[in-house]
Amino acid sequence: MKPQLEYPFDTLPAAGETRQIAPGVHWIRMPLPFALDHINLWLIEDGDGMAIVDTGYGVDSSREAWEAILGKLDKPVTQIIVTHCHPDHLGLAQWLAEKTGAPITMTLGEFLAGHALWNQLPGYDVTSMVAQFRRHGLDDVRCEALGGRGNAYKRGVPSLPASYRRVIHGDVLSIGGRDWQIIVGHGHSPEHMALHCEAAGILISGDMLLPRISTNVSVFAATPDDDPLGRFLDSIRSFKQLPVATLVLPSHGKPFRNIGLRVDQLVEHHDARCAELLAACTVPRNAGELLSTLFPRELDTHQVMFAMGEAIAHLNHLVRKREVCGSVGDDDVIRFIKSN
Repeated sequence: MKPQLEYPFDTLPAAGETRQIAPGVHWIRMPLPFALDHINLWLIEDGDGMAIVDTGYGVDSSREAWEAILGKLDKPVTQIIVTHCHPDHLGLAQWLAEKTGAPITMTLGEFLAGHALWNQLPGYDVTSMVAQFRRHGLDDVRCEALGGRGNAYKRGVPSLPASYRRVIHGDVLSIGGRDWQIIVGHGHSPEHMALHCEAAGILISGDMLLPRISTNVSVFAATPDDDPLGRFLDSIRSFKQLPVATLVLPSHGKPFRNIGLRVDQLVEHHDARCAELLAACTVPRNAGELLSTLFPRELDTHQVMFAMGEAIAHLNHLVRKREVCGSVGDDDVIRFIKSN
């Protein structure tokens, strides 16, 4: 029989409710206003209080859900841990910190990247992103639609912390008398934090390991030649060192077991994506032209942003592996062709 992921929980927690899924660990599920319509958040019992892992997107429905949850806890929040800077994770961290008085814990890379996106610093601003996509062949209509959205990041993260508790790879957080080791991964975001508790047999994987989909891996305009896909694949391979029975708590989808299988599936998925691009690059092709190769379906404006970032990431990875060559044409568009 073909190996499969094991999903120990059939039912989902309702909005504004929590579900205990391991001793001292509770699951929250909140809605998102996108095609990816939910995020999982976690509560960890911490002595007489409760630690929060990730905070949800900065909209009223999420605030209302948190109000209901905090009202039922009847105990203080001891700390707010943010796996990475994306709006569905960092969105309500500052609001929760102000409401509860709890400090925020995150990595330096995520703190700074959040501020760069929120403040639209060069290379992380909408204008730079659209210019990058245009240089990679995205058509004027879709470029204008992306530019017209403005700073979508700031809508999901209404406020940012000015200070935080910094952690790095290998640090250990003591929560409820148990050690949670910080595992930093790259590619999806600059310095993504996962948390592993050996005693509990749990990995809070954030967006680094998802059971049904592969997380987005994109290239920022600030680092146009970067290889985030290579870093992502190296990062997730390190999870294979964890016990096969580890319960993985992902940010999207259901908790699952068989961590090594999922890593292998994700590596195979991205290998297949690269092979499809390589087969399409027998003649010079740009990322805009290759969107339909990677994503053969209709994409809304929000999805186009992720799709272009991901297409460029895969093409840069192929360049790094010397399987394609990139060059700039007379029209200032970057095109890629299979190497001889």
